[in-house]
Amino acid sequence: MRAVVLNCTLKKSPEPSNTEKLAGPVAASLRDKGVGTESFRVVDYHIPPGVETDLGDGDQWPRLHKALLEAEILVIASPTWLGRPSSVAQRVLERMDAMLSETDEQNKPVAYNRVAGVVVTGNEDGAHHVISEISGALNDIGYTIPGQAWTYWNMGPGPGPSYSDTEHGHEWSYKTAATMADNLFAVASALQANPIS
Repeated sequence: MRAVVLNCTLKKSPEPSNTEKLAGPVAASLRDKGVGTESFRVVDYHIPPGVETDLGDGDQWPRLHKALLEAEILVIASPTWLGRPSSVAQRVLERMDAMLSETDEQNKPVAYNRVAGVVVTGNEDGAHHVISEISGALNDIGYTIPGQAWTYWNMGPGPGPSYSDTEHGHEWSYKTAATMADNLFAVASALQANPIS
C-alpha cells in the first residue's frame, strides 16, 4: 500500500514548514503499518491554474497526478489563512477536478477505492472549516473519507506563535495524527479487500 502527502504550504523549500512538521507524524504512523509514503511540497512545482490533468508548457501537475494514481491513501496538508485553506490547496483541488471524468479499466472514477484525510495548521482558529472544505471536495472527486481522518493544530483565538515555536497542543495533535493514520489504513485495507464495483 502507498500513501501520498501533498503539503500545500506557501513556503518554498528549504524554508521550514509548520504544515510539513505536523504531516510528518501521520506519514510516520502509516510507515509503521508498512505503507510506503511519498511527500510533495506543491509550491516547489510549476503547477498553473486550470482544471485539466496536463496543461502542457512545462506543467508539472502530471507528475503529482501520477503519484495520486499509484497511491491508495492521500493526505492533503494545508495551513489556515484567513480561516480558509491555502491558495495552494485550492489549486490542487482545482487540478484534481479533472479526475471526475477520468476512469479506470473497469470504467469507474479513478479516485474510487482510495481514501483521503486532511492535516491543518494555523495559529488562529478555522481548522474545522478547512478540514470540511478539503474533505468535501475530495469526496466529490470520489475519494472515501474515513471518520476522524484529520489532525490539526492551532494556538487559539487571536494571533500567536506558530506550530514550530511552541509545544502547546502538540500531544493532542500527535494523538489525533495516529488515529487519522489508523482510520485511513483500516478503510484503505477494507476497500482493497472489497472494492467498490
